[in-house]
Amino acid sequence: MPKFAANLTTMFAELPFPERFAAASDCGFRAVEILAPYPFETKDLETWLKVNDLQLLLINISPGPSGETGLAALPGRELEFRASFEQALHYTTYLGAGMIHVLAGKNADGVTASVDTFVDNLKWAARLAGESNINLMLEPLNNVDVPGYLHSHLETTRGLVEAVGHDNVRLQFDFYHQQIMEGNLARNLEANLDIIGHAQFSSVPGRHEPQYGEVNVPYLCDLLDELGYDGYIGCEYSAKSDTRAGLSWAHRYGICA
Repeated sequence: MPKFAANLTTMFAELPFPERFAAASDCGFRAVEILAPYPFETKDLETWLKVNDLQLLLINISPGPSGETGLAALPGRELEFRASFEQALHYTTYLGAGMIHVLAGKNADGVTASVDTFVDNLKWAARLAGESNINLMLEPLNNVDVPGYLHSHLETTRGLVEAVGHDNVRLQFDFYHQQIMEGNLARNLEANLDIIGHAQFSSVPGRHEPQYGEVNVPYLCDLLDELGYDGYIGCEYSAKSDTRAGLSWAHRYGICA
C-alpha cells in the first residue's frame, strides 16, 4: 500500500507551525516534509518530531535571499550556494532526514542559469552528502509558475542526474509540475522509475487536495506501489479549508479513517 508524508509547510496551515506535528500524527501520518525549516531551531524541530513519533524525510535548500528559487545554477554565486547547502546538510543530518531538494535557480536580472554551474555544484554537494548517506533531489518545476527555471522537463532532469554521475542524486517527481509540463503521468512514472527518489502531488489546478483536480492521484499512487516504489509520497498541497476535513481522499490508505 502506498505511504504518504504530510508536508507541514503547506498542510495544516490553519494551525501554528509547532502544532502541525501533532495534527499530522493524529491523522495517522508517520512521516513529514518541511520545505523551509530554517526559521526554527534544530532542537525544537527534533522535539516536535520525537514527541509525535514522526520521521522527517525531506527539506528544501534555501531558495536564496531575493526570490531566486535556488542558487545552485547561478554563475558567480557558488560560495553562497555552498553556504546554503551546508546549512541544509546540518539540518538534515541533525534531524535524521534523508533527502535535500536542491533548487537550481532561474534566469533573472541579466543572470542566466547555467547547466555547467549546476552540475559542478551538484558534484561537490553529492560527495559531501554521500558521507552522511543523504540523497539530493532534482525536481523539474513547471515554467508557468516558475518561468526561467533551469530544468522543467523530465528529459532535461534525467540528463542532469546522469551528468552528475553520483548514485545519491535522484529525480523528485511531482505530479503537479509534470501534469502542467508533459502529462502522460503514468507512462512517465514508469519510464523514470529507475531514477525517482521521491514523489509528490497536489491538484491541478489549484495545488489543493487531489479530489479537486483533473489528475487521478490515487490511481497514480497505486501504480507507483505496483511498480515497486517503496518510498513515501509527499502531500505537498494546501487544503481548501480545514486540512483534516479535506483528507477524505486518504481514508482508503488508513489516514484519518
